[in-house]
Amino acid sequence: MSSRERILGRVRRALADVAPDEEPYERAVARDYAREHGERTAEETVELLAENLADYRAIVHRCDAEELPLLVMRLLAARGSEEVLVPPGLPPGWLAAADPVRIHDRAESTPHRLDRVGSVVTGCAVAVAETGTIVLDGSPDQGRRRISLIPDHHICVVGVPDQVVASVPQALERLDPARPLTWISGPSATSDIELDRVEGVHGPRTLEVILLGRRDGPSRPGAGVRHSGHGG
Repeated sequence: MSSRERILGRVRRALADVAPDEEPYERAVARDYAREHGERTAEETVELLAENLADYRAIVHRCDAEELPLLVMRLLAARGSEEVLVPPGLPPGWLAAADPVRIHDRAESTPHRLDRVGSVVTGCAVAVAETGTIVLDGSPDQGRRRISLIPDHHICVVGVPDQVVASVPQALERLDPARPLTWISGPSATSDIELDRVEGVHGPRTLEVILLGRRDGPSRPGAGVRHSGHGG
């Protein structure tokens, strides 16, 4: 008797006295959980996103479309990045003021080559305020998953309030499950058995999120303010 047969035999014996249930799984499992926790305005939802991003040790910036190119230039210069990875559909205006050499997302680029690039700039598919999560789905302004995982510095631009939702269920309604989804909650980090935190193991060591709003929109209060996280 194989190991598979032994395991299946134990399962059958354990279920022998369980009455059959023909109810479909979709009805048997309750889906009555809250779609969001509390009611917030669009501005309050953006503020919650900023707070939770900072709590995860992401660095949060705010600006409008006119200020964005200069802000990206300053962030890349502060990082000392001589090269920046560019998804194929990144709006050209975002890097209009930046000096680093643009390295385009190409299938033939090796991980070793991408690892030499200092920074990557992407857009996002959606951002979740309650969890401080950014979701990428491989759209043209985001590129392949690997370009957001290999460089040590990721600048991610989030359109507010349009790309911000309160909760994970609301985010899932906007996402295509057939696309390669990458869920990012702060910089890459892990802890060993002694709980020593190490950043940059599975992705960027530094995540900078730009909340891009309209000049009179929800992102303007506190514009230009940098939030650095202190979460564990």
